[in-house]
Amino acid sequence: MKKQNVALLMAITVAFSGAAGFGGTYLANNLADAPPASYEVISSPNQDTAFDWDAEQLDAYLGDYLASWGEALSIPEIAARASNSVVEIYTETVVSSGRMGQFVTEGAGSGVIISSDGYIVTNNHVIEDARKISVRLKNGDEYEATLIGRDSKTDIAVLRVSATGLQPAVFGNSDALVVGELAVAIGNPLGELGGTVTEGIISALSRNIDIDGNAMTLLQITAAVNPGNSGGGLFNRYGELVGIVNAKSSGSDIEGIGFAIPSNLVKPIVEALIQYGYVPGRIDFGATLVDVLDNITAMIYRVQTSGVYVSQADSDSPLQTGDRLISIDGADIKSTADVTGILDAHMVGDVLSIVVSRNGNTTTVNLALKQAKS
Repeated sequence: MKKQNVALLMAITVAFSGAAGFGGTYLANNLADAPPASYEVISSPNQDTAFDWDAEQLDAYLGDYLASWGEALSIPEIAARASNSVVEIYTETVVSSGRMGQFVTEGAGSGVIISSDGYIVTNNHVIEDARKISVRLKNGDEYEATLIGRDSKTDIAVLRVSATGLQPAVFGNSDALVVGELAVAIGNPLGELGGTVTEGIISALSRNIDIDGNAMTLLQITAAVNPGNSGGGLFNRYGELVGIVNAKSSGSDIEGIGFAIPSNLVKPIVEALIQYGYVPGRIDFGATLVDVLDNITAMIYRVQTSGVYVSQADSDSPLQTGDRLISIDGADIKSTADVTGILDAHMVGDVLSIVVSRNGNTTTVNLALKQAKS
């Protein structure tokens, strides 16, 4: 099946940030070593599991067992089975402003419990740059969360709270989904409506979407999603987790177009983040780039030529803040998407020849690609 590229104005669904988006440099957190022996991502209900659940949680788990044998559930049954696995996430982020100095902004999103001992999956953009992350369970219990690892490429992050006996979601097989199948989203829209359930269908299976210069292949859904739904769960007719909601279309005339990261992509990323704190093989470019493609953006950054600029570079990078990228290995650079495409074709340790415009002069630098740790 030929995949279609969708030209949409995308809006990441994080709620209530006082800052102008969640861009900027990435956190370099690597807070986890090897996963604890008690951890497992549940992929089928017949796995050996250490039960410390109460009667209600055990009943839900047994219901998932029946669902795995083909018993489709009603929407109320799906909601009852999955809601305890979806959490509300609240963040505090320090933002610097030339006029206002430093101030704290608050954000909100959603997450899904993936182990009974406190591991939670959410979107990277929900927690990016946050100095404090709080999690609220459906029963109202609140915990401060630790960031275990995150992956900006797939927009996945893993948190952990100090709790046991939680009800994890059961991963389903997103490759088995068909267009027109029931899809139920559960999350925290607007950052204050935790546990909201919306239903729709799978509209498309492999939409190629560009979000902030990052190409992603996502499930398209009609279930209503709004700011704050990011990181929440998308469940199939058996109450299984088949996606992590991460984006919606933006526009006053657009309705019923939301997107989710397929569960079969989420699972290996989650496992890598828990084991290493990062995804092995990811490339660190060593610099943060910004597209300057219109006059307004050029005025903001006080430049006169459109192109891709370095807004921040690592101390050991041959690139410098203010550099405009002209080409990489002979390929012209017109947008950050061009850079992403080139990096996708390289490996850690490769050396790129980059031509830049610096202080009115053209110069060439060699950049060795490093392992990204976040």
